[in-house]
Amino acid sequence: MALREMTRNVRVLLGHIQRHASQQSARCVSLAAPKAEPVVEQNEAVNPTFVNRNPRNLEQMALAVKDRGWKTIWPHKEFYHRLVFSRTQHHVTAQVFSSVSPHPVLSCSTKEWALKKELPSTNCVAAAQAVGEVLALRCQQAGITRMVYRAIPWTYRSDAVQYFRKSMKNGGIILSEPRRKYIGT
Repeated sequence: MALREMTRNVRVLLGHIQRHASQQSARCVSLAAPKAEPVVEQNEAVNPTFVNRNPRNLEQMALAVKDRGWKTIWPHKEFYHRLVFSRTQHHVTAQVFSSVSPHPVLSCSTKEWALKKELPSTNCVAAAQAVGEVLALRCQQAGITRMVYRAIPWTYRSDAVQYFRKSMKNGGIILSEPRRKYIGT
């Protein structure tokens, strides 16, 4: 008796399995409904005269216009970003200026407490090197990897200026900009 019930239960179970298998195979054979074409509204249409609103993109490709200014002006105005390094009796400061703004984009100085507390003196060669390393890191984080640096000729041979330049270069900053590419129309 127990054997008959067991075989009957096995047959019922096999019947359920066959029914589910036949339903799944029918589903696998069926095709999905075709998708309707998207409707383009007037607000979503692309303007045929595209205006690039990201000047950094053109700057990276060296296509953006550089303001030339007058030839008698020093330092020259033909740059995307300019690095200015200055030393006073008490502090060392470096700033990165954009060509479109008179205010610095990035800056680093020994007046900052985090830098000042790590240095024995705020106007020595080590301070200039530390300012260069920190500013290079900030420039990398901001995405500025190329800039113009023109030191004042009579201060260029200074050890502090040389260590500052070396630390900026070691930080991955290129201290010259590519020449502007002109595209014929």
